[in-house]
Amino acid sequence: MSLQYNTQKEKLILPEYGRNIQQMVDYCVTIPDREERTRCAYTIIQIMGNLFPQIRDSDDYKHKLWDHLAIMSDFKLDIDFPYEVVKKENLESKPQKVEYKLDHIKYRHYGKLIEMMIDEACKYPEGDEKNALVSLIANHMKKLIFSINKDGVEDEKILKDLYHYSKGKINLDPATYKLREFKEAPAPAQQAGKKKKKK
Repeated sequence: MSLQYNTQKEKLILPEYGRNIQQMVDYCVTIPDREERTRCAYTIIQIMGNLFPQIRDSDDYKHKLWDHLAIMSDFKLDIDFPYEVVKKENLESKPQKVEYKLDHIKYRHYGKLIEMMIDEACKYPEGDEKNALVSLIANHMKKLIFSINKDGVEDEKILKDLYHYSKGKINLDPATYKLREFKEAPAPAQQAGKKKKKK
């Protein structure tokens, strides 16, 4: 007699319950007497519940078991279910498509937040507060560029992008305006081997 591997057998509908439970459900569907078929279904539910005692704390765990039984029977089990079980058409229906608002981003490597921050900075009156915000934005832009280009980036490029983003409202001279330097973090040093205990 040759062995039959699980990969050669019919695919399980709900693999978490195993093949034995599936065979019980298949048998239950074939029982001609409705009353006996119902008793068999309740027995299977009890066994299914014993397999996962951790879900008994949930309020609807019994309802879930009956849903699973209906699914495993391919909705062919003809009994009076104690709960309104899931419908086959609902199970197969696809979720409604969620529409996402895709805003145009001028430079994707900076992201939408940078655009919004620059817009806000342009509204600030001239003064120390605006200068501090512009400095924060420009340095963060340089940091974002550095994260994708470890070879470094010229301040002139960042300030030029800032100028275009702000439609000319923020115009910093690269000859006099210097941004912070970013360096790649050194690789963590390997821990030395544990010292041998003295005997």
